[in-house]
Amino acid sequence: MIAREISGDLVVLDAIGLRSRGRETAGRAGLAWWRTAAVYQCYIRSFADGNGDGVGDIAGLRSRLSYLASLGIDAVWINPWYPSPQHDVGYDVIEYRAIEPAYGDLSEADAVIAEAHSLGLKVILDIVPNHSSSQAPWFQAALAGDEAARARYIFRPGRGSSGELPPNDWASEFGGPAWARTIDELGRPGEWYLHLFGAQQPDFNWDSPDVRRYFEDVLRFWFDRGVDGFRIDVAYGLVKASGLPDAGERGYIQYNEEHPAWDQDGVHEIYRSWRAICDEYEDRVFVAELWVRNNERLAAYLRADELHTAFQFDFLRTPFRADLMREVIDNARLRASEVGAPPTWVLSNHDVVRHVTRYARSQPDHLVESFWDKSRWEDEQADLGRGVRRARAALLLMLALPGIVYLYQGEELGLPEFEDIPQEHRVDPRITQSEGADVGRDGCRIPLPWSGTAPPYGFTETDTATWLPQPVDWSALTVEAQDGDPSSTLELYRHALRLRREQFADAPDLEWIDAPAGILAFRRGSLECWINTTSDPVAMPPGSVLLRSGGEPVDGPVAADEAVWLTTS
Repeated sequence: MIAREISGDLVVLDAIGLRSRGRETAGRAGLAWWRTAAVYQCYIRSFADGNGDGVGDIAGLRSRLSYLASLGIDAVWINPWYPSPQHDVGYDVIEYRAIEPAYGDLSEADAVIAEAHSLGLKVILDIVPNHSSSQAPWFQAALAGDEAARARYIFRPGRGSSGELPPNDWASEFGGPAWARTIDELGRPGEWYLHLFGAQQPDFNWDSPDVRRYFEDVLRFWFDRGVDGFRIDVAYGLVKASGLPDAGERGYIQYNEEHPAWDQDGVHEIYRSWRAICDEYEDRVFVAELWVRNNERLAAYLRADELHTAFQFDFLRTPFRADLMREVIDNARLRASEVGAPPTWVLSNHDVVRHVTRYARSQPDHLVESFWDKSRWEDEQADLGRGVRRARAALLLMLALPGIVYLYQGEELGLPEFEDIPQEHRVDPRITQSEGADVGRDGCRIPLPWSGTAPPYGFTETDTATWLPQPVDWSALTVEAQDGDPSSTLELYRHALRLRREQFADAPDLEWIDAPAGILAFRRGSLECWINTTSDPVAMPPGSVLLRSGGEPVDGPVAADEAVWLTTS
């Protein structure tokens, strides 16, 4: 059964279930706001530039808050905006209680939080507790020999006759070994430090009381400033197995295989302390990036005294095939029902190929094994027209499902992956650390096109080059070009999000409708969603059309690669 076949993959659940917790502000139908929220991911460096330097910033975000409110979302998740040398575009943090100077300052952060709230938008920040920047004062002090600072990271002597080999066989998520050797001021090699990601991102030692106290202070610092929640980066990685044993064939892992670097029991004590802090405040939430290997491991994170929610990446990994979509939806709902909680759905984010491009090529008959493995596409030209049609249909499917949805900036414009970035302009550390085997994630992080007919498309008001280059053929994809056009993807998102809030958010749980092969159909009360993943049109089911992904709500068959919302009342 599918629950066993993909039981190792990430699931998004909420440990609270349907029980009232008092401190949660009731939203639709008396539920906490986040249980049915539509959340917009703002990759701040690429969202909007407010000071003309070609880099997105808080001023740019603040100037576009009304645009976000007009979409019909409930919350904004902001990727890391802390001081950082940007080796991993903000996920290498120097200080968590300050703002990256290129983005603004704390007063601007306070202003954007306040203005978002005035527009009815919640604000979720990214927190990166697994590792810091190698330029963080603590790590620099550790390199200088400060023993208290060294205890905050994971240093070990090397193996081999002179310590020339890494302490174990763990591999970095970005390629190559997960260890880097220190060199003193005289050029002599010393101990090694652990970095499960880039060498510029040393892992914290969460056995250190200093580390635990620091992050508890960080949570309070931002909660006191009005932040509504945190997305926890690498939430499953903070605690490592005692003794740091070899992983053997598991040296590099993906998709939830057991590994001594991930999902260790000691992490739960950390999240219980975090939850206690969160519960001191009203209406706050944790959203975890959480990969675990089975249902039992998952449930442990989502107990009522730990984390609230996490991401559902199975849906993102699913090809445009009705049978696989149904299996993943059923699996997520089954797991959610075990704790009485809503699942969370997402189609794209800052780490994966945009779904317009994923859907623009042949679709495999299984869940995609790697978010960034593009080798199977080398000889296949993308049909972006088909990709957009499928992406629009998948949106209506996702928004009709019960639970929480996350939208990645630019998907509301139908943006594809920018696959032809010149090599000299790519900046993702995956490229260098994998020695070119992985082209990286830059293609989904291109600065947004707002207006005009040529780069920088209103992203910045100056002639300064954007931090990543933009394609020259995006003029039809700008906000300006799509605003008010009823056939545009932007207006489809606005219309669909409004109908979701009005009709689907409070609807009953879904019930499958028998449908031909390649067709996915379900009802929620008097509402129905039909999606056609075949290459042929099918007859329109009875009912009044609310919205269709391919055009106006008129009679006619459900076209290939189209979804339709109906009401039967």
